[in-house]
Amino acid sequence: MGTTSAGQFEDVAPLGGADQPGGESSAQIRVILADTQSIYRVGIRKVFALEDDIRVVAQVDTLDDLRSALRHFPSNIVLLEGSLIAGASDAMAELMQLAPQARFIVQAVVADESNTVNLYRSGVRGIVPRSISPELLVKCVRKIAQGETWIDNKSITWIIEAYRSNAVAPADQRAHPRLSPKEQAIILRITQGKRNKEIALDMGTTEQVVKNYLRKIYDKLGVSDRLELALYCLHHQVLPNGATNDVVEVKSR
Repeated sequence: MGTTSAGQFEDVAPLGGADQPGGESSAQIRVILADTQSIYRVGIRKVFALEDDIRVVAQVDTLDDLRSALRHFPSNIVLLEGSLIAGASDAMAELMQLAPQARFIVQAVVADESNTVNLYRSGVRGIVPRSISPELLVKCVRKIAQGETWIDNKSITWIIEAYRSNAVAPADQRAHPRLSPKEQAIILRITQGKRNKEIALDMGTTEQVVKNYLRKIYDKLGVSDRLELALYCLHHQVLPNGATNDVVEVKSR
């Protein structure tokens, strides 16, 4: 197995796992690594090689190579070193257009408020530190592959403040889609940081019923995950009496 150098990208064969003969596991998460440091790429590959459901399909060390890899290798997750897109304001939009099915995780050396807000607004699903533990990185990849957003409390606070500063007037309630009492009850519990299991227990129903309601709510409001739902409710005052003002954490399902 060779290493990747500037101006080229490499198709990476799996280093183990539960691949089916002649093909991949149907549940496998396909990852592209984009990082300037080869030693880091090697380390991450070794971490993922221990997981049956995660496969690194390509690794690159430049932004141009990442564009090429996105065209050639279907992927679920792109793990991207933040410095590769530093100073390129339209880079994320371009990358997401090249691979609309992929979800992006950005690795940052330092947490920066402005950059964090801009990245999440651009559609990045997670921002993690370079020092993240292997176990937490694997958990992050799996959660984001399932459609969730990975975000810490500090970043949530920054994003909420950004939404508040942009809200110059109360939203027109009549413009909002109509929500049933059960949908409002689920939304309220989401903004309180409760998981699907906890919501189901509160409401005397099952997790599957809660998931079904959430899909309907997402479709009605035009959001894609729990974080977007909480921020939508904050910005548009969907729930009465400032019910979303105390949002500090949006937990995974």
